[in-house]
Amino acid sequence: MARRLSYSARYKHPVEKLYAAQSSRQYWDDMMAGFQMISPHCEVAEFESGDAGMRVVLKQTIGRDQLPPLAQTVLMKDMVITREESFGAFDPEKTTGNYDASIPAGPGSLNGWQELFPTETGCTIRKTSEVKVFIPFINGKLEQMMLVNLVDLFRAEAEYAADWVNKNL
Repeated sequence: MARRLSYSARYKHPVEKLYAAQSSRQYWDDMMAGFQMISPHCEVAEFESGDAGMRVVLKQTIGRDQLPPLAQTVLMKDMVITREESFGAFDPEKTTGNYDASIPAGPGSLNGWQELFPTETGCTIRKTSEVKVFIPFINGKLEQMMLVNLVDLFRAEAEYAADWVNKNL
């Protein structure tokens, strides 16, 4: 059975600025440069942005030795994560998009949807994720571990986004 998580990042910036950041190739390139401190093989594999919205594909390699022991029992080599994110055309009331992540020969799936909308004090990005692991007996533990790590990732990315907007927009 899949597990779900909803995470909201609140910003003091107007919705237009957060969307502009997400639609900028430089935003994603800078993010991947920051990730290289954790794993040296990170890149923006694809990027598109236009009137219809934006789409980015990120690739990150995490060494097997950096994985938690439970994950090392399932993955016998380095973990290569391909992540795709998108937002549709900008809507000042609510812009929606999707994201997913995959690992070649990985034991599960991660996908979700996201909403960017204005608030009285700025804007919010809400991400709702669904994680499913296809290994009996340990699937629940791996799903929970993935969700905990996802919250950490979303929190770090929210801090990065706020800082990037402050410095660049």
